[in-house]
Amino acid sequence: MTRVVVPVRYPLSKHSRATLEEAIRVARERDAELTVLHVDLYQSNRGVTRTELKRAVEREFGPLVRARYVVRHGFLVEETILEEVAAEEADIVVIGSKQASRWRKMLRRFLDDPDIDVYLREKLDCTVITVRADS
Repeated sequence: MTRVVVPVRYPLSKHSRATLEEAIRVARERDAELTVLHVDLYQSNRGVTRTELKRAVEREFGPLVRARYVVRHGFLVEETILEEVAAEEADIVVIGSKQASRWRKMLRRFLDDPDIDVYLREKLDCTVITVRADS
């Protein structure tokens, strides 16, 4: 079964809603499992729960079939997302354009010319779909 992972902010921002909308569309189109991921940073620890995340998503989009809601704790959002993508063995990751640019900055520390799509495809064997909130 195809697995789609979509990282979002909580509470849902305009960008998170646009990214989530695309992830839901992709998951439905491919009859895939969907993982909605929020990273609660240790340094700001908002204490976000899976229940709160699920309720926020369902308020916007209604109940989702084959969706799971995950809240992970970490120091770096990008690293925690990559760990979850690897653990889930995701086939597709849907990220917002703002998140993609943060990943590029992080990867720039390790690589000369980071291309997040190529990096994830090579390292994690998944497809990356980048969503702009204004599109």
